[in-house]
Amino acid sequence: MDAINELARDAVSLRQQELRTPRWQRTARAVYVIWYRDIIRYWRDRTRLVASLAQPLLFLIVFGVGLSSSLGGVGNARGGATFGGSLSYVQYMYPGVVGMAVLFTAMFSSMSIVWDREFGFLKEILVAPIDRSAVAVGKTLGGATQAMLQGVIMLAVGPIIGVHLTPLTVLEAVPILFLIAFTLTAFGVAIAARMRSMQGFQVIMNFLLMPIFFLSGSLFPLAGLPAWMTVLTRIDPVAYGIAPLRTAVLSTSGVPGAVTRQLASVTWFGWEVPSILALGILGVLAAVLLGFSIRSFRIRD
Repeated sequence: MDAINELARDAVSLRQQELRTPRWQRTARAVYVIWYRDIIRYWRDRTRLVASLAQPLLFLIVFGVGLSSSLGGVGNARGGATFGGSLSYVQYMYPGVVGMAVLFTAMFSSMSIVWDREFGFLKEILVAPIDRSAVAVGKTLGGATQAMLQGVIMLAVGPIIGVHLTPLTVLEAVPILFLIAFTLTAFGVAIAARMRSMQGFQVIMNFLLMPIFFLSGSLFPLAGLPAWMTVLTRIDPVAYGIAPLRTAVLSTSGVPGAVTRQLASVTWFGWEVPSILALGILGVLAAVLLGFSIRSFRIRD
């Protein structure tokens, strides 16, 4: 009986000591633990790591090579005089396929929230003496890190298909990949925080993923589209990440700057949106979506 009482006193003492720790420190530690747990699970699941690269590679090899053979490359498909045949279709769609790897990994990484809820782990976190915002931030950072790593791995394919990448190009591409991944993961977390079943989450993800991907400019230039499709592509947030990514990746591949701007840029009424503004739009959207994620955790469960 004395041992039980001593253990109880120790538990109370530890809890009081924990509560005396500044709130921001507890929140930061909780964010790190949740992020670290997701990274460890991702790293240990090698099957998932390999399988998540299969679909982007399938698009690049089958879809890209097939259309490139049929159309003779983007330049010939849209007029050799305009683009001079300086860029093959496989090279054009390569940055979009890198973005695809980030998109799918980021959105589906938030599935772990639904999984943790079903198995009770999430409830244990939510009753801990930490701010619930730590759950949203930790999960978003964990998913964004995983998705960014997937994109970095896909960058290794570039030299094989004729896209020359320098160390500086990779350093420029990595922050863009992380921003895209963070925005999409925050979106996924905001949805997952309100879901109660794995099946419902998968249905919503499958409904959203394909339109977001196809309207982002990953597979075709955003110029010269029908008016209704132009509107849809301009409200697709991923388009504002793919355009700067394509500009960065193709800048050292011998593609003329005029060709890159014409193929890679997003325009508003004929005005080319600068890469810095496009990334700024993506950053603002990431902050808004993270705010929704935090709010979802604070009003649920």
